[in-house]
Amino acid sequence: MVDKAHDPVVEALLGQAADGEVVQPNNGKLMSALSIDLESRDRVKLAGKMVVGTAAGRSDNNTISEAQLAMLVQESLGNCPKYLNKKTIRAHLPSPELISSSLPLPPDALSLIDKADMFFVSSTNGQTMDTNHRGGPAGFVRVVSNSPSNDGGDGVVLVYPEYSGNRLYQTLGNLHTNPLIGIAIPDYTTSDILYLTGSSQLLVGATAASLLPHTSLAVKITVHAARLVKNSLPFRGTPGEPSPYNPPVRRLATEQPSGGSEPLAPPSAPLATATLLRRELLTPTIARFTFLLRRHRHPSSPQGGQQGSSSTAGLQPWWQPGQHVTLSFASELDLGYSHMRDADPQSLNDDFVRTFTISNPPPPAAQNNEQLLAAGEDRGTGAAVGEVEVEVQLTLRRHGPATGLLFAHPLGPGAGTLEVPVLGIGGEEGFRLSSAVGAGKKAVFVAGGIGITPLLAQAQAPGLLSAAAGREALEVLWSVRGEDLGLVVDTLERVQGLGSVATVFVTGNVRDGEERKALERVKELGARAEVRRMGQEDVLGVRDAERGTKYFASVLGWLGEEEVVFESFEY
Repeated sequence: MVDKAHDPVVEALLGQAADGEVVQPNNGKLMSALSIDLESRDRVKLAGKMVVGTAAGRSDNNTISEAQLAMLVQESLGNCPKYLNKKTIRAHLPSPELISSSLPLPPDALSLIDKADMFFVSSTNGQTMDTNHRGGPAGFVRVVSNSPSNDGGDGVVLVYPEYSGNRLYQTLGNLHTNPLIGIAIPDYTTSDILYLTGSSQLLVGATAASLLPHTSLAVKITVHAARLVKNSLPFRGTPGEPSPYNPPVRRLATEQPSGGSEPLAPPSAPLATATLLRRELLTPTIARFTFLLRRHRHPSSPQGGQQGSSSTAGLQPWWQPGQHVTLSFASELDLGYSHMRDADPQSLNDDFVRTFTISNPPPPAAQNNEQLLAAGEDRGTGAAVGEVEVEVQLTLRRHGPATGLLFAHPLGPGAGTLEVPVLGIGGEEGFRLSSAVGAGKKAVFVAGGIGITPLLAQAQAPGLLSAAAGREALEVLWSVRGEDLGLVVDTLERVQGLGSVATVFVTGNVRDGEERKALERVKELGARAEVRRMGQEDVLGVRDAERGTKYFASVLGWLGEEEVVFESFEY
């Protein structure tokens, strides 16, 4: 059962044949197909030539036809089940309706792309064809641009990451030889489908990562033509188990929030190296890690990733309070290529690059400059030899392989050194409590658990809490579990004056013993403590509607490496 009026594949194979006419191309017509079972995750690719075909209309539905096709199979290949999200397929009687055949794409087409967790792709090298699927989490295909190309815009451009595959490179090999590409994106819930044709560009290494962070190989598609057909497919599907191999959605670099935690493309060489020095356990799952950041100085190299000339770079701090550092754990955790890895499927596409908020303030500029002089820099020329060292602290919850490594790595005499590359230091420079307090605004910082980390370095900055003049200028609302009260005590003891502006909400039961003692210590340090959940009234009750600035770190802190959707209320 096919949509003869709108399906471009039927059009390409049967042309303008009359109803019921038999089409038998001379020497056959190049074609490929994919047989797929989404319940069992089985798939077989077929390639060869069309021998004969026909399509005849139905008496009960004039929008669809019954098609018959004979194919000479010259190549076939069974594929692995990776990135196939299970679906229960059932027959459906379609009633096709063309919604759009123009560019840029209409909202319905963009919505379909956004929720799609798979599509079908066809390519050719001019001698044979290949059809396969690409799958992942819903939203793995990103829209780079959706504008008219005739008005000086970029046109319609999509990109998707190429996950670790079987390394036969049949699709990618074809696209490298011939960039023309055909795509069909189905909506299994509605039986709608979006057909796209265009030209592709293979993005490798830093080029891929600059567009799609955490990606070393991607396909960028410039769309030349599109058809969105409603209720076109003769089947529908009910979502089942997602593939365990699906990585998290990789968003465009332009989609990251300003100063967000996603790193840009890695530099050609690491910014510095970070050596683990100390680990202080604050709770059963939270610890403070101290690293020695060591950077070899080169002529005309800006200090610490900050912008500026080499002659003034030594006067600049390595980071600003509240910023983050991006580390690569690939040398410790990457196991290399595997076709399948059922024991740890997520590791197959993990680049092991992690971004963490820095907990301590940078060293004073004078101290920073003394380090550079000790390293042998001539500030007049920018020439330098030796290494610059500074300690950086990260307060982390154990979650995933990278933090698991930090918690488990042995320290002390005889233990091996854990040293990882530093890929970057950055973050939103406007995210400064001092700027709000200095401007006479009330700053309200709301955090959950480990989400307090953006505040730690800022609160330790000289003069911030004294300038805040109590709760009239700065208020901290912090929600934690009882088992994490050790983090609260450590923070309030380290940051003098923070307790006087903090309200701590303890969720769940506070168990007797250490947790009860920690709760009493929190009160002794000047903080208000409530054994209940934080509510809307708590946040609204401390805001200054006329002058307030709110810093919401809770969602990012609670979810860590998970996908986060949030909205700024700074309007």
